[in-house]
Amino acid sequence: MCGIVGYNGSEQAAPILLEGLAKLEYRGYDSAGLAVRDGEKEVQLVKAKGRLRVLAEKTDNGRAMSGMCGIGHTRWATHGEPSEINAHPHMSDDRNIVGVHNGIIENYQELKDKLLRKGYRFYSETDTEVAVKLVDYYYRKYNIGPIDAIAKAMVRIRGSYALALMFRDNPEELWVARKDSPMVIGISEGESFVASDVPAVLKYTREVFYIGNLEMACLKKGEVHFYNLDGDEIEKEPTTITWDAEAAEKSGFEHFMIKEIHEQPKAVRDTMNAYLKDGSICLDTVGISDDDLRGISQIVIVACGSAYHVGVAAQYIFEDMCRIPVRVELASEFRYRNPILPEGALVVIISQSGETADSLAALREAKKLGAKTLGIVNVVGSSIAREADFVLYTMAGPEIAVATTKAYSSQLIAADILAIKTALAMGRITEEESRSYIEEMESIPNKISRVLEDKERIQWFASKYANAKDIFFIGRGIDYAICLEGSLKLKEISYIHSEAYAAGELKHGTISLIEDGTLVVGVLTQSRLYEKTLSNMVECKSRGAYLMGLTSYGNYSIEDNVNFTVYIPKSSEYFVNSLAIIPLQLLSYYVSVAKGLDVDKPRNLAKSVTVE
Repeated sequence: MCGIVGYNGSEQAAPILLEGLAKLEYRGYDSAGLAVRDGEKEVQLVKAKGRLRVLAEKTDNGRAMSGMCGIGHTRWATHGEPSEINAHPHMSDDRNIVGVHNGIIENYQELKDKLLRKGYRFYSETDTEVAVKLVDYYYRKYNIGPIDAIAKAMVRIRGSYALALMFRDNPEELWVARKDSPMVIGISEGESFVASDVPAVLKYTREVFYIGNLEMACLKKGEVHFYNLDGDEIEKEPTTITWDAEAAEKSGFEHFMIKEIHEQPKAVRDTMNAYLKDGSICLDTVGISDDDLRGISQIVIVACGSAYHVGVAAQYIFEDMCRIPVRVELASEFRYRNPILPEGALVVIISQSGETADSLAALREAKKLGAKTLGIVNVVGSSIAREADFVLYTMAGPEIAVATTKAYSSQLIAADILAIKTALAMGRITEEESRSYIEEMESIPNKISRVLEDKERIQWFASKYANAKDIFFIGRGIDYAICLEGSLKLKEISYIHSEAYAAGELKHGTISLIEDGTLVVGVLTQSRLYEKTLSNMVECKSRGAYLMGLTSYGNYSIEDNVNFTVYIPKSSEYFVNSLAIIPLQLLSYYVSVAKGLDVDKPRNLAKSVTVE
């Protein structure tokens, strides 16, 4: 949650900070603020409630704030309602230290009570103000420098945080610290940058550093120094970002979401190309060997949100193709269940950002229990990527819209690749069968493009149901996994109540909710389950439901029973979810547009959930 930017260089800081915040507004958009230092002059602080444009207007797009060193923040509220007072940056009582924060400080009340006893006053309801004043407390009590004051505060703080701080006594420096929340540092000629995510710095530099857990850094003009919790300087190697800068722009599309929906053929192809060599799968860069795969006794997939739905789909494929038990766990529940992991278990953590707090905690719990771990992540150098035993990178590129589309599709194909390779290593499928599956996978990007060509029909249908109150998605097997993601997309960006059900469960209570005009979306791509799901849909129709069917070309008899049909190209039933999800993404998008909502920034949501 929340977006942090910082700049230290030779240009006016505020316009650069605003530009960076605009790239991070998907991380939070209920308030924003800037703090800029102009040498040894008093820090300038401007905050505003609402979207970033309010802050931009208030500062004349940053031109009203002089100074070449500053920090900025766009907020997703955790402690305290959205307001100008609660907006970041926050400062110590005498404005000596100014800071911004991403994360949640779990023991903030305990620390606040301590500081109140020491004479500190508080003007906001935020945990961030507590963190800033705790650093100030140690800075003054022990008469020490920034590095030691920050380190002492880090030892006392429980929770997750990315902190960016400015000290009056060190006007030419930015200080940052991190625990379990994302932070990237960029360097160019005479300039340094810090941000919560790469898009905020991509215009200025491609050379970035990923600060590690419980580490600190000092950003000077064109240089950065890293320190561990003991205050010892540590060396880091930079990473070169290979994204095209245009990948983080709308490129003529009305919204990032529709742009990213259209980028799915490329994202899926890029992910496949990273691991397919001469018609076979090569996981050398993942670090997992055939012997490792043969030794797997059970797979446990742990994830949140859309990534969890990838896991549900992958469960069907792994179990059917590899014939080993697979279970899918919500990351937010995994470590609180005292989980049992048998010898030989492989725990697969799926996360777009690689920083999802619950998923990262689940990874650490799995490692503590002695299991091997594999991360399927999009962001190179992220916490999950660094801490997992093996990492399989998706190649989706930057995803800006809060509702995931291309990252989800890349994760699906990554899971398919892992399943085929595992089945082959275990001897469950032959080389010939493996090549056949790979050929089928390689056809998916072109088939996705064909599905996108039918978007006008879906747009027309979405306009009819933009005012729906309840929508139900039903399917069986892999189709149920698709329904879970389709329903989530609709809820996220249209605010329509929708639910996904395994179709066979309808008669166990849910069918009582069906009434005249209720939209029921049935997904029917699995041939052996087609007739059963269709029967469930007809049961809904007899109770007044309006039916939308999603199936493969050739199943034309469906039109005798449903009111509206969307067809997708025929494909292996293992991989058809990569195609079936596209119309449901489009449906959600066009419903949201028809309602006049903010598609890319739905209310109450942020892109990366880096707090529990």
